[in-house]
Amino acid sequence: MLIFLYGLDTYRSKQKLNEIIEQYRKIRKSGLNLKYYDFKEENFQDFKNEFQQMPMFKEKKLAVLNNVFSNAEAKENFLKNAKNFQDSKNLILFYEKEEIDGKDPLFEFLKKYAQSQEFKPLGGQKLKIWAKKEFTKHKCKIGEKTLEKLIEFIGSDLWRFSNEIKKLATFKSEIPTSSRMLDEIGIKEEDVELLVKPKIETDIFKTIDFLASKNKKKALELIKKHLEKGDHPLYLLSMINYQFRNLLIIKDLIEKNLPYYLIIKKTQLKPFVVRKSYQQASKFTFPELKKIYQKIFQADLNIKTGKIKPEVALDLLITEI
Repeated sequence: MLIFLYGLDTYRSKQKLNEIIEQYRKIRKSGLNLKYYDFKEENFQDFKNEFQQMPMFKEKKLAVLNNVFSNAEAKENFLKNAKNFQDSKNLILFYEKEEIDGKDPLFEFLKKYAQSQEFKPLGGQKLKIWAKKEFTKHKCKIGEKTLEKLIEFIGSDLWRFSNEIKKLATFKSEIPTSSRMLDEIGIKEEDVELLVKPKIETDIFKTIDFLASKNKKKALELIKKHLEKGDHPLYLLSMINYQFRNLLIIKDLIEKNLPYYLIIKKTQLKPFVVRKSYQQASKFTFPELKKIYQKIFQADLNIKTGKIKPEVALDLLITEI
């Protein structure tokens, strides 16, 4: 059986992936036949050899495959062996976070023969419905005007959105409510303004501009000002990460010759953000942006695993870009 999860909304696709894995583990508690493969590092033959081995305890296997579409050899071999995988009683789950060419032969095959689900970035009313449900899970409610303010601050990044909802819910739960009316314990606009920082600040655009012009000294000065104001290094890193992710997406669309108005529509970013990012994207090559994005990921990982102090990681990142 084939399952195919894909799309740029990695928050919801990861939730679905985890749901499938948890369902599998509930039935097959040993977990010995659950395997993960990353085809940026592994090859098709190793996967095939291991997958065709008899499973332990005669359990049905679950193989979670990441980044198959980035490996041309793996894609070709999957299609050559497609019949065997289709007929297998085991589960093969293709999980893709990057944008996929709709004309890719493997994509067309999976869309036809796999149980597939696409996760597009939420926007407009769909984003509002999702956010309200998340607030309800945390026993909070939010009015339309306040929600619009929150979306203005955060955008459609569900990873950050989820964290900000938890933060707001925790803040409200710590306030005594016994003497208040029910409509007074919802999330207010002043709560959003107090606790949630806008996703992009002017200084971050300036920082990126200085990095693009190779003026690292000025970029470091701006970062230092943020730190002196009390901004946490992880917050600054998240803003830099957000902007370079936008640049990567927009640069890719520019190289695909997509018109400007379609870039706004496809990315669902604010016109101001697209306009500024469009200008900045012209100062980098696509390979440069990919390399920088990888450095940002590594800096974040080093901080979260305790390998390096946040302030030092941020300084090193700026000097290495």
